[in-house]
Amino acid sequence: MALTLKGRSLSLSWLRPPPMPEDGNMSLFEHLRELRYRLLISAVAIVAVMILSAFFYQRLYDFLLWPWYQAMAELAISRPDQSTQMVNQGVTAPPILALKMIGLSGLILTCPFWLYQLWAFIAPGLLAQEKKWATIFVGSATPLFLGGVALGYLIMPKGIAMMISFTPEGVDVTNLLELQEFLGFLMRVMLVFGISFLIPLVLLLLNFMGVLRAAHLKKFRPFIIFGSFVFAAMATPTTDPFSMLALAAPMTILCLTAETIARINDKRTGRDTGDGVAQDKVLKQLEEQDAAEARARAEQAEEHRKATERAKLAEEDGDTATTSSAAPDRDSIAALLGRKETPSE
Repeated sequence: MALTLKGRSLSLSWLRPPPMPEDGNMSLFEHLRELRYRLLISAVAIVAVMILSAFFYQRLYDFLLWPWYQAMAELAISRPDQSTQMVNQGVTAPPILALKMIGLSGLILTCPFWLYQLWAFIAPGLLAQEKKWATIFVGSATPLFLGGVALGYLIMPKGIAMMISFTPEGVDVTNLLELQEFLGFLMRVMLVFGISFLIPLVLLLLNFMGVLRAAHLKKFRPFIIFGSFVFAAMATPTTDPFSMLALAAPMTILCLTAETIARINDKRTGRDTGDGVAQDKVLKQLEEQDAAEARARAEQAEEHRKATERAKLAEEDGDTATTSSAAPDRDSIAALLGRKETPSE
């Protein structure tokens, strides 16, 4: 596939994924080539959506500034003495702000596409059963990621209002918020919430692949809950407890839900009894296959040993028969010699 521009042929072969070897094994260079293709095609999709988003820049601007407007409305009721103002510093600030807005739009709106590219890069190294769960992961990851992004967007007004409310009363102070800083802050919150919602799904995917059991999740449940709160405190850019709880609580609920589904799956597959790993179906199949191969090798060795013994016995029987047939000849010769000596005497 090629296009001709001013007499020059432009190849569009990079739009096609690299060929997969017949045996499924890929060298390091082929893996890097595959990674380059997935990154390139994802970047093209993001840029294309960014260009489309540029036509709706004003609506996008109002949409991303809604948390700020909502927070100011709440402060006007609870703290009417507060003075706040948003500023945009610098001549280059407006175009940079526009690029950040349409970039965020392109990244979020194309998440199903680049999540699929992530799966397509991992899929060649998976078994058929693992590919099925990876497909489910991609289908579930998209709504979870978008749900986390939406939650981060919706809690922003409360977080902004709570942080600005710490301004002392009766002080003639104007809170200035730089627009680009606010947009970066909003982007971090939304992306952190979106990625955090994928963590329980990863745990559940590991369980369905037979790597992680529900008993392990139950054993480490207190550490998972504690870790969710620590992660929320470190991941959220805000310092208010409301944002931390808004992230930690859904993560904890999702982790507990993942544990429940994992327990149901373990009962269905029979991994909830015995010593766990030994009861795993895949491990059982491997053990049975190894045992069958060992039996086949033992039978072959036994047949070889019996054939060797039969050949040895046949060889010994042949030597005995040869010795037996040679003995009468010597006796006959002695008898003839004896008869010949008798007349001469």
